[in-house]
Amino acid sequence: MTGHDPDYRFTLANERTFLAWIRTALALIAGGVAIAQLVPPFSVPWGRHALATLLVAAGAVLAVASVRRWQRVQDAMRAEEALPPTRLPGALAAFLIVACVAILVLVLVGRP
Repeated sequence: MTGHDPDYRFTLANERTFLAWIRTALALIAGGVAIAQLVPPFSVPWGRHALATLLVAAGAVLAVASVRRWQRVQDAMRAEEALPPTRLPGALAAFLIVACVAILVLVLVGRP
């Protein structure tokens, strides 16, 4: 590690942010498992499993991205540089919009 140790409050804040992203990743994974196991099949035979796979995969990607983000912020604080920009909130919001539209389509397609 290069640079110096930042104020511990900033390190702990960075860690709390990381843990919040991990909780979000776990929620996506749990949602995928719940859809796969608890939701009755949609009228589209592959819909439930596709949606579950999408949520679990998104949770895994978010977990990896959050580790990378935590490390980049920690490195920037040690080097006394500006914090790197992040696309995680926008990417997560876009993903959730797409997932919600997919769910609505799958639900409405099966309505009598």
